[in-house]
Amino acid sequence: MKSTGIVTGIIANLVTVEVKGHVSQNEICHIDLDGTKLMAEVIKVSGKNAFVQVYESTRGLKKGNTVEFEGHMLEVMLGPGLLSSSYDGLQNNLETMEGVFLKRGEYTSPLDHDKIWNFTPSAKVGDKVYASDWLGEVKEGWLPHKIMVPFSFREEYTVKTIAAEGEYKIDDTIAVLTDQSGEDHIVTMVQKWPVKVAIGGYIEKPRPYRIMETGVRCMDTLNPIAEGGTGFIPGPFGCGKTVLQHAIAQQGDAEVIVMAACGERANEVVEIFTEFPELIDPHTGRKLMERTTIICNTSNMPVAAREASVYTAMTICEYYRAMGMKVLLLADSTSRWAQALREMSNRMEELPGADAFPVDLSAIISNFYARAGITRLRNGKTGSVTFIGTVSPAGGNLKEPVTESTKKAARCFYGLAQARADKKRYPAVDPIDSYSKYLEYPEIISYLEERVDKDWVNKVNKAKNIIRRGKEVAEQINILGDDGVPISYHEQYWKSELIDFIILQQDAFDPIDSVTPMERQEFMLTLVLQVCDTQFHFETFEDCNKHYKELINIMKQMNYSEYKGEQFNKYLGQLTKILGNDK
Repeated sequence: MKSTGIVTGIIANLVTVEVKGHVSQNEICHIDLDGTKLMAEVIKVSGKNAFVQVYESTRGLKKGNTVEFEGHMLEVMLGPGLLSSSYDGLQNNLETMEGVFLKRGEYTSPLDHDKIWNFTPSAKVGDKVYASDWLGEVKEGWLPHKIMVPFSFREEYTVKTIAAEGEYKIDDTIAVLTDQSGEDHIVTMVQKWPVKVAIGGYIEKPRPYRIMETGVRCMDTLNPIAEGGTGFIPGPFGCGKTVLQHAIAQQGDAEVIVMAACGERANEVVEIFTEFPELIDPHTGRKLMERTTIICNTSNMPVAAREASVYTAMTICEYYRAMGMKVLLLADSTSRWAQALREMSNRMEELPGADAFPVDLSAIISNFYARAGITRLRNGKTGSVTFIGTVSPAGGNLKEPVTESTKKAARCFYGLAQARADKKRYPAVDPIDSYSKYLEYPEIISYLEERVDKDWVNKVNKAKNIIRRGKEVAEQINILGDDGVPISYHEQYWKSELIDFIILQQDAFDPIDSVTPMERQEFMLTLVLQVCDTQFHFETFEDCNKHYKELINIMKQMNYSEYKGEQFNKYLGQLTKILGNDK
């Protein structure tokens, strides 16, 4: 029997319930408000009292309202139809609801139960199967959507019956599986899974061994992120975090994109809903939305739903990873999620940590980031979830708790600098402060040497050193003046500026420059380093400045032009003339 309870206290959306029966952590319950059922989640149990956070407004709630506990955690429905859809944190379908806002107590089905799908079986009668094994597939857009043994199955099963190839609805019986005790279990195209529990079903979770190409040079060239890796983008407001994420979503080497708008301003969320359906996928030429799922919770929604949105998004990613797909999760912004945790912690009067965030904030963030990764499935296939979140520190302070806690969990750090944004140097990723720990992995080094160039990592480190030295001499030039430093300082500064203009800066709205494949990145970096290695013998500052500007102009043109053929020979001739280099 389900447990029940009575409301005994209310603080905003934190409600205290006196429970009759058993109750567990993270269990879902419904509070009866004059016939309207408000969904809530148990976040703390103390004796016979349960503290629950309500996912909706608690206006009108009072002591004495009855509560019914469901006996399970917050779950999402997984099945065909997730792609091209938009949901809130509780997986209400935002496209099928009536009006602009859902009324309290109203919930929409995330999937279309009447749509017909063409099922093709892959398992046979008599096969031995386990949780997450593939039984067949349907076409979701142009991607093969695998129908799997439910993740909740915990032993070996035998396929008793399997549906023949044909058209079915998601609730139709696809297979009947028999467990070791002889009991039959019906399997349909849909299943449910609790969002705060990682989906298993794989046999191994190895270290990342290849990079995920994003087409963004300041990332792929200097600080690449691994497929199945983790990274985050902190920065002040207006520095381009959201635009950079959109560029990664459009150009990244992933088959499925999940966008989680967690507590963002409504205007940014509207931008996602209006732009994504119009974006063209450069990999397929189709609409990007066809392989994208959006999870949206704006900043004016209750904090409980805001917290749930990131877990809902990650669970959907793990579901597609179990199909052997490369999935990219972009969360904007994890700071809002942390603020929701802080608000609930404060209402429960827990011992506060730094800046009043929960004491275990670092552990919560680390546990969430750990759910990303590359996995090897039982059939030998691999799937991956690559996670990149943004952090919006108040006042651009990168020393605040959320940024510091995320640094401990994420392997890539792409810090956005206000100074670069003010100079319109986009993407405004700071090349000095940013880093990728994957460049230290022997597997990644071997992959880059084979995929790009045998000496690639050394070239990258050389470019970073030039940039770092250029920043140091720029500070001295600013203090001492142009004539107060030797000409070699200017030469070092201009070399770093050359790398900045050619490699780091990128036009996200230019059809050619917006995405740069690794082959082109290797060509560009090699050529720029050759220019930097050239010994200059100019007599005056004016001569240096003149030739520097000519070099910048030529190299910028090469960004927007094909780097082979007549154009290449033309620019190479101009470079030779300027540098006086017979090579």
